[in-house]
Amino acid sequence: MSAPMTEKRDLDQLEKAPTPIVASDSPSGSISDEEHDPFDTEYDRKILRKIDYHIIPFVAVLYLLSFLDRSNIGNAKILGLVKDIGLKGLQYNVCAAVFFITYSASEVPSNIMLKLTRPSLWIPTIMLAWGVVMTLMCLCNSYAGLIVARLFLGLTEGGLFPGVNFFLTLWYRRKEQAFRISLFFSAATIAGAFGGLLAAAIAKLDKKAGLHGWQWIFLIEGLVTVVVSIVAYFFMQDYPGTARFLNEDERAHVVERLRRDHPGLATHVDKRFVWQAFKDYKAYLFTIMYTGILISLYAFSLFLPSIINGLGYTANEAQLLSVPPYVAGCICTIAAGWYSDKYHKRGPFLVVFALLAITGYAILLGTTRPGAGYAGAMIAALGVFPTIPLSISWIGSNIGGDLKRGVVLAMVIGIGNLGGICSSFIFMAKESPRYYTGHGVCIGVLVMTTATACFLMWDFRRLNKKKEAICAREGIDKSRAAQFSEMGDDSPLFRYVM
Repeated sequence: MSAPMTEKRDLDQLEKAPTPIVASDSPSGSISDEEHDPFDTEYDRKILRKIDYHIIPFVAVLYLLSFLDRSNIGNAKILGLVKDIGLKGLQYNVCAAVFFITYSASEVPSNIMLKLTRPSLWIPTIMLAWGVVMTLMCLCNSYAGLIVARLFLGLTEGGLFPGVNFFLTLWYRRKEQAFRISLFFSAATIAGAFGGLLAAAIAKLDKKAGLHGWQWIFLIEGLVTVVVSIVAYFFMQDYPGTARFLNEDERAHVVERLRRDHPGLATHVDKRFVWQAFKDYKAYLFTIMYTGILISLYAFSLFLPSIINGLGYTANEAQLLSVPPYVAGCICTIAAGWYSDKYHKRGPFLVVFALLAITGYAILLGTTRPGAGYAGAMIAALGVFPTIPLSISWIGSNIGGDLKRGVVLAMVIGIGNLGGICSSFIFMAKESPRYYTGHGVCIGVLVMTTATACFLMWDFRRLNKKKEAICAREGIDKSRAAQFSEMGDDSPLFRYVM
């Protein structure tokens, strides 16, 4: 029997093993004692700063534009979009929802294409495509036209978020990813803040050149995306081994520190790894967890101006008052990522912030007073935004093998984004300002997220104990890593992060 099959057998039969071994939470290829980490030197920190400088700001700008373009329909709504194109009943909600159908469907194929081509080609191309669609949305003058535009916007934009998250896992060790993904995702909170300010400013262009204020939003933001996408063709990096901003020694060093973080795991393309991703039960648990987060996040971003407006503020005041919650969420997101990396924990931080978001939505559900309701929105923002990068870094850290990791990330993000369809329908105008259904659903799905995260932490600890026992009993160490290279995170040498 082959060695991988032997390890599979032992993983299944470990409960019968006589000698339990205490599990380590440190990732495979890393050192549990930070003092002895050979890749935590001043030289490494210097290289990391260089990578951060060249990678993070650029991808953050890309995601800022992505989040701005997908959520600006919420700003357009209170600037007259519904009235001007004659939307009735739930038609606005349908227009918001259809985006997520094609957005979700495009994510797994997009990440496979990213692996088959290269980031500097694929990511700018999809960005150019959605920028063109966004620009042309200013010409929509009917319900059917807006539906078609939103479908194409989702199709073209869907590959960016899973693609960039997969891209970042190819540059940073697992213990370094949460802070960087938090910096990247903080662009979404900046987009929310900037979107409100920009919408308030663009509203002053209403009736200029024969265009309504909401048309100017689509036109200006779409053209900015097109320009940045063209620039991205020249400045987007591919992989550490080909990084233009690193010298030869630095490139070799980065490649080695990444190899040591995932010792012996496969990096090549093979359809077997795609099937490994689809057959992994943990991918579906991550999907349940992530869907709950996204339902509450998209509900927040799509309806925050309407929620604030319903508390008694004017439309322009609502645009401006939507800024502070996003700013607070941005600061909290970055801090959460930094502490998560410092302590090398993901699940516990995610649970704490999910509970904080539940508190915010509970306040919104229980009051009609503007001050208290606005405070609830602030607390919800502080809780819900950090859970996104925490969950993404947790998923990326616990999936072994490049292609499997890319597929699982895309699958989780893709299916999870279908939650945006739910988000589009749960805040109904007739329930303003309490929005019983909307806030109640957000609380319910965040409870689901919290419960799933707790189960995953328990399961990862159980699996780590199994693997420690197998390695101890059969004398498996990293010198045999190549023997298990195609098993991904099922390898007995792979350790899950809590």
